[in-house]
Amino acid sequence: MSHRPFPGRRSLLRGSLAASAALTLPVGLGAAPAFARSGRPRVGWGVQTGDVTADSGLVWVRSDRPARMIVETAATESFRNPRRWHGPLLGAGTDFTGTTRLHGLPSGEQIHYRVLLADPDDPRRAGEPVTGTFRTVSRHRRDGVRFLWSGDLAGQGWGINPDRGGYRIYDAMARLDPDFFLCSGDTIYADGPVSATQALPDGSTWRNVTTEEKSKVAETLAEYRGNFRYNLLDENLRRFNAQVPSIVQWDDHEVRNNWYPGEVIAASDTRYTEKSVDVLAARARRAFGEYFPVSTLRPGAREGRVHRVLRHGPLLDVFVLDMRTYRNANSPDDQSADPQGIMGREQLEWLERELTRSRAVWKVIAADMPLGLVVPDATEGSPNIEAVAQGDPGAPLGRELQIAELLRFVKHRRITGTVWLTADVHHTSAQHYQPSRAAFTDFEPFWEFVSGPLNAGAFPASALDGTFGPERVFVKAPAASNVSPAGGYQFFGEVDIDGGSGELTVRLREQDGTVLFTRRLQPGRVGQ
Repeated sequence: MSHRPFPGRRSLLRGSLAASAALTLPVGLGAAPAFARSGRPRVGWGVQTGDVTADSGLVWVRSDRPARMIVETAATESFRNPRRWHGPLLGAGTDFTGTTRLHGLPSGEQIHYRVLLADPDDPRRAGEPVTGTFRTVSRHRRDGVRFLWSGDLAGQGWGINPDRGGYRIYDAMARLDPDFFLCSGDTIYADGPVSATQALPDGSTWRNVTTEEKSKVAETLAEYRGNFRYNLLDENLRRFNAQVPSIVQWDDHEVRNNWYPGEVIAASDTRYTEKSVDVLAARARRAFGEYFPVSTLRPGAREGRVHRVLRHGPLLDVFVLDMRTYRNANSPDDQSADPQGIMGREQLEWLERELTRSRAVWKVIAADMPLGLVVPDATEGSPNIEAVAQGDPGAPLGRELQIAELLRFVKHRRITGTVWLTADVHHTSAQHYQPSRAAFTDFEPFWEFVSGPLNAGAFPASALDGTFGPERVFVKAPAASNVSPAGGYQFFGEVDIDGGSGELTVRLREQDGTVLFTRRLQPGRVGQ
């Protein structure tokens, strides 16, 4: 493909980290040798960038104490003639996290940045800088786009295992040097405590890094924050975050398994003393906004939204959905009318409007749940459905009605280049949806690609629902449930858009980067 040849982020970052102690501080903050002095703010959780555009990006950091966030950017890792950005004051109100928006950046360029934390009472006292790098979006089609996606991290009690080198999948992803990473939800498992050990089928033992906040289900704001901090204990993830910007969405495990607005936890579930899921969701949402750089959420704020569109030059728009916040209650999902659906009316109208406005060659719809795979509500004895499909292959019912409306809209507005990406089901697969196989036929053919988990239990392939005519062209999944990462079945996907032809190539990959399946799609088509 005609992707521009940038130096690998890994080598750049290693060099920057090695030299970071000798870097010059911003004017007025003192000299580099002062880094050795104690009692200064410290970056212990790495840095992240998110929601990068052609001329902007968000930089995230967490301090170990109150501090003023300062970011410097430069065209090279030597940081000659840096540009300085004064960020927020980090304090207990945001768990000492903060995000600084960089703007006016050159498009299509590698940006080197370093984050410094200064004592708010004495700006001459600053901690050691931490460096990172990212690419801004190119405005030129010829440069192409390459990104990765996956989801589901530290689920089913499979946490950071130092015996296996931690979350090694992030190193495999970093080697592909993507423009960004789309994290498709279940970024934490707030409902999944992590114990020190778990027995493996072969008689060996899985050993986890443990923390106090991960010893029980999350209920308090502090416990939700602790769940996000837990994953950042992994050096592979921290290294990846410093090299690759992310687009992040959430699903259920950021709050509680299979949650929906208005849910009340049964009295029999003694793990929870707080029974209102709305209360839990508000705390989780706040922590989510504090620990990820998301353009539509402010750290510490109670408002904002997860759904948004990220425009990645002339080749790609990414439509990030929120299939949690506005959904109706889980039910058998067989109702003949369902105006609220899984996205809510307002979000559906937003998506239709933004799809119509898009001039990008490809429109990736980032869904946190699959469309045609049956995902039951895991509550014991429940007949309810957790996702969209309920297993009835006939005309659309329940939440399928909203998806049918959207697919009809795409067809009749002749919106080209839609591709669905998701995670959630803990296996990888490719489904082609075709009206000639479907009960509902008023749509154009499209593809849905599934990946994940990143580091969680793997599960057998989900059943298909025939309403929209899916055919499973590829799948890799275990025969047993909750197979540990030691047993394999950890996955991520790659999307590569060629700047010359405009072709979009999807590759489904295993945790070591091995390609399992490839599909090439042609640009400019309503359906294919």
